[in-house]
Amino acid sequence: MEAARLRDFAPLPSGDEQFSLAFMERYGLVRLSDGQGDFLVGAVEEPDAEVARTLAFAEGRAPRFLAVPKSEFSEFLSRCAAELGSGGETPRGGDENLLDRLANDAPVVNLVNSVLLEGLRLGCSDIHLEGAPDGVRVRFRVDGMLSVARTLPKEIGPSLSSRVKIMSNLDIIERRMPQDGKMNAVVDGRPVEFRVSVMPTIEGESIVLRLFDREDERRGIDELGFGPGFASALRSLMRFPHGLILATGPTGSGKTTTLNAILRELNDPSVKILTVEDPVENKLAGVNQIQTNDDIGMTFDSVLRRLLRQDPDILMIGEVRDRATADLALRSALTGHQVWATLHANDALSAVTRLVNMGLEPYLLAGVVRGVLAQRLVRKLCPACAQMSPPDAAETLFLESHGVELSELPRAVGCPECSRGYKGRTALGEIFAFDGEAEEIVLRGGGRRELEAHFRKLGVPFLADCGVRLVEEGVTTVAELERVIYGL
Repeated sequence: MEAARLRDFAPLPSGDEQFSLAFMERYGLVRLSDGQGDFLVGAVEEPDAEVARTLAFAEGRAPRFLAVPKSEFSEFLSRCAAELGSGGETPRGGDENLLDRLANDAPVVNLVNSVLLEGLRLGCSDIHLEGAPDGVRVRFRVDGMLSVARTLPKEIGPSLSSRVKIMSNLDIIERRMPQDGKMNAVVDGRPVEFRVSVMPTIEGESIVLRLFDREDERRGIDELGFGPGFASALRSLMRFPHGLILATGPTGSGKTTTLNAILRELNDPSVKILTVEDPVENKLAGVNQIQTNDDIGMTFDSVLRRLLRQDPDILMIGEVRDRATADLALRSALTGHQVWATLHANDALSAVTRLVNMGLEPYLLAGVVRGVLAQRLVRKLCPACAQMSPPDAAETLFLESHGVELSELPRAVGCPECSRGYKGRTALGEIFAFDGEAEEIVLRGGGRRELEAHFRKLGVPFLADCGVRLVEEGVTTVAELERVIYGL
């Protein structure tokens, strides 16, 4: 096929002179010319012979196909669909595809809006729209736990998917490959950003929308919810002019929120702060944030190799994933920079062992690691329905192992005001500043157990110790601590 650009045929035929949106989406075809002259049709891919015969019969003349860029075609299709969704045109009858049904505005547009609004009002962090054998499941992750909110008819799946793609500026005709995008909304006068992930599955497309509430971006260190002593220990680490500080914890444990609070407090016109993230989740005024892009070779290590030429004072590395990134983070700290980095590890003290396993030399780590921290988010008991009752044998053993005896423990019950007896979350944190003895342990290749014994001797509280304090205060339950800290 001869190549062409859609802009060369502007304005393209519209209304009854153009193919239906259902036809364009299904076959990747767009009419380029009106009723005069040659019957020109733009095609994203080589059209099927049967489709060509159908067009020739309907038009009374054979079409001439021209190859058009998929990106331009998708942009045109999205624009048409958006116009329909806003009531810009009246579609022709008989089209059951989502894009044509958007003309009615209410069925799909209102459905998506209601799902988003419901998720926001529940305070969820993620909204899941996923194909299932019995329909389309809508699930909300509230306080870290997923639950099914409703199940929609299976036939509405493509409509739902296309509407979200339109709102996120994604390719609405692409249903075979994963896509990532974002969209913004204002709810109750509050700006909210959604990060959108679309993944094809055997039951249709799975869509996950992660919510980023811009109100959370402005929280300071003292507002993060950690126990007494954590903020002061953290600020002690922040005073080191150079060195490496590692933040650990599973996905969704609040590491990014904590690091953002740290950078906001460190931010000053007299220092230059650079971050390397994938993706940049929260924008920080006055901080130079860099988004990696593996598709063009802009990886963590390729960016870090050039970062020191930017004359930074403070660096934040979104995630240390491999030996190359770890080595560059270490060398940046050795050359007089303060470096903050996140790392996936079970607890704070396992972070050093993880870096050694990646291939970093213990003698280098001993001289550069200033501290490590770990955090978790635990659900808080609903004050409206929580009850007290005596502990069972397992709970008594758990508490005694932490030097605590309680005759009654708080229990989650559940009521219309909460989710399974819990409402909201608070943070648990452990933080260890490396002193001379800790450095000596790392230098001689000592493992996590030696470091734990050292810090326990110093009386530094661990995650479980902080959790037990919350149980004593009636904030959460032993069951919740075991789930979050030990995965039970």
